[in-house]
Amino acid sequence: MRIATAHAYDASIQNLQKRQQDLAESQMQLTSGKRVNSASDDPTAAARAERALASIARSDANKRSLDASRNVMNITESALGDTVELMQTARETLVAAGNGTYSDGERKALATKLREIRNQLLSVANRPDGGGGFVFGGQGSATPPFVDGNTGVTFVGQGGETLASSSEKLNLTVDGDQVWLKARGGNGVFTTAQGTNANTSGPNSGTGWITSGTVTAPSQLPYPTPSGGSSPSYSVRFNVSGGTTTYDVLDNSTAPATTLSTGQPYNSGKTIDITGKGMSVSIAGAPADGDRFTIGEATNNLNMFSSLDKTIAALSQTNASSSSIQQAVNTGMTEIDSVLGNVQAARSAVGESLNRMDGIESRIETLKLAAATEKSNAEDLDMTAAISNFQNRQTGYQAALQSYASVQKLSLFQYING
Repeated sequence: MRIATAHAYDASIQNLQKRQQDLAESQMQLTSGKRVNSASDDPTAAARAERALASIARSDANKRSLDASRNVMNITESALGDTVELMQTARETLVAAGNGTYSDGERKALATKLREIRNQLLSVANRPDGGGGFVFGGQGSATPPFVDGNTGVTFVGQGGETLASSSEKLNLTVDGDQVWLKARGGNGVFTTAQGTNANTSGPNSGTGWITSGTVTAPSQLPYPTPSGGSSPSYSVRFNVSGGTTTYDVLDNSTAPATTLSTGQPYNSGKTIDITGKGMSVSIAGAPADGDRFTIGEATNNLNMFSSLDKTIAALSQTNASSSSIQQAVNTGMTEIDSVLGNVQAARSAVGESLNRMDGIESRIETLKLAAATEKSNAEDLDMTAAISNFQNRQTGYQAALQSYASVQKLSLFQYING
């Protein structure tokens, strides 16, 4: 085998360049603190690091969504808290309005107070979220979702909720239609109201008024109505003859009405059972002959503002009968209690969402930490091993330089000149 001088020179230069490249690579790793600075350094590790980096980006995005949702839910919780306080003030006002010694002027003053409370509630219902939307805007609304018109307050937004873009359920709005306009009517199971006089077909002419009633036997209740069925209704009809007042309880589900009980003696304020239906009511005052009071199924259609409007109108009347005032106050208080229950249920749901967000935040941080650890394991440098490797390569490079310097002297011309 013939080894030429040129070959020896080329081999020495290649070795020198290789060692210089290795030394530069070690120096770059020490400077950056990373073992993988480009995909060609370690394709598998680079792919692992890229996946971890994508996971970190998703965690950051979820955290931003969480912060946005938490801000809206805090505003919502505050708004619902204000609503509860205003409704409690309205209830206290109604309790005062039930005072039989109050004059028309005093009741009108209370009606004015209720009207101001109503206006404040409308402002709360249209509370902005600080980002150009409204917390009770449903699926989004660029304008206030509740509008006060000639027919009362209506919801002009889109029902439902807007959710943040996240792997978790994070609300950016609350369904205002359900919170403000869809409370459960009556006592939550059935509703009571003044009916019409059976003899005149006009309003009741006596001074009787009915309470919201109670459930006495849940197993006998005809409500809720089975799907596809017709909701039954009942009535209490009074008969006055010779100074004696009696009442009949009727089932109006069929025509003609079915009599459940008849000729029962009436005592003001005494409980009246709806025979076999698990319900009872109380009627006070002095009903006239033919006066009727109705009982029907409660539904989720109680409008907070409409309820206040009816009560305000009743208290603003002049020379109103004591029975109509008592009926308005009793009905108003019952509906306020139903609305309060609906609002408090919504507030509890918002509070639970805020509590759940603490757990979501913890999970996001855990996932982000795991991804950062995976990224570090894939591309970070073992500094101790890197320093040792750098020193070894530096020594090898120096040896290569000395070797090349020695090879340069091994030539025929150098020998002749020497």
